[in-house]
Amino acid sequence: MSRDNERILTRILTLVVAGLLTAVTARYLHKALDQVETANFGYTPNPEGVRQFLSELDRPFFADAAPEAMEKAERVDTFLYRQMDRAHRARYGKPFVAWKQGIGDCVSFGAAGAVYCSEAISWDLGQMAEPPIVPSTESIYGGSRVEARNKPEGAGGWSDGSYGGAAARWVRDWGVVYRQPFAELGYDLTTYSAERAKQWGNYGNGGQGDKGRLDKIAKQHPARHVVAIRTWDELVAAITAGFPVTVASSQGFANRTDESGVLPASGTWMHQMCIVGIRFADKAPDGVRKVDAALVLNSWGTKWIAYGGRYPADQPDGSFWATRPVIEGILRQDDSYAIGDIKTGFKWRKINHGNWLDQPAAE
Repeated sequence: MSRDNERILTRILTLVVAGLLTAVTARYLHKALDQVETANFGYTPNPEGVRQFLSELDRPFFADAAPEAMEKAERVDTFLYRQMDRAHRARYGKPFVAWKQGIGDCVSFGAAGAVYCSEAISWDLGQMAEPPIVPSTESIYGGSRVEARNKPEGAGGWSDGSYGGAAARWVRDWGVVYRQPFAELGYDLTTYSAERAKQWGNYGNGGQGDKGRLDKIAKQHPARHVVAIRTWDELVAAITAGFPVTVASSQGFANRTDESGVLPASGTWMHQMCIVGIRFADKAPDGVRKVDAALVLNSWGTKWIAYGGRYPADQPDGSFWATRPVIEGILRQDDSYAIGDIKTGFKWRKINHGNWLDQPAAE
């Protein structure tokens, strides 16, 4: 073979190899990006499942289940994360920090956040003797994919995701399992495990071979009082009476807030989160953007978002404000729920707003 032919063949082989490497790299890059996106989200809408769940409730909507709270709703800036922080410090000796999901199990984080916040409020008001334990998201995730859908063990599937109504049914009709050791069952739920969440998403609460043992434990702590939130007025009444709201939708957001902690709507997030605060335009202090908005607690940890500012000064890392029109759009997607007190349900309760606008003293 002549040198010219060798050079031509070498160039052809080089181009072929480069093309193959590019194709393989692109394939694995897309796969990696898909995995990252899945890990960040996980909401899979199921309108029929939601309709079925709501049909099982005596009073499916907050306005009907909590008429006193609707009547006595106060237009006062409310920051329920402060009770979450107090409860967390009392139980664990350290501040509450936004949780971080590891797979597409956002639905369980949104639901668990609402349960924990509701119990923190109850404890702060003296309705619970001890500060609450953080709920196990893996339990809610597995239960929402298997038991709450009347599927047998191992029928949940390996793709990620769930929907708000399924998690609401799980915590209501089964209950809450908490982050603590279960030596008798052979595992410890004290720390979140993405791998466990993946397994339980297929096999159900308790995982492969559990045979309903952890379901029995969940049923010792049912969150009986769960209702749908459809409107801004219902949301205001719920939050100002100390009832957090978990929200699921396709609404996306940017990743940098304005000077008062508001995050602009942008793109699509198939995602479930938790609302733990409310603010009103006519209550804003001087120098703070005058806007009606809700405070959303995300489940991506604390590093995903940049802050142009915060309101109030102790707004938690990993949270953001969303304006009323955006929140109303989320609620219109019909998969958002308030979590009531374990014993008294949605009975109106007076929240102490005394010094909530003051920045907490440095420790």
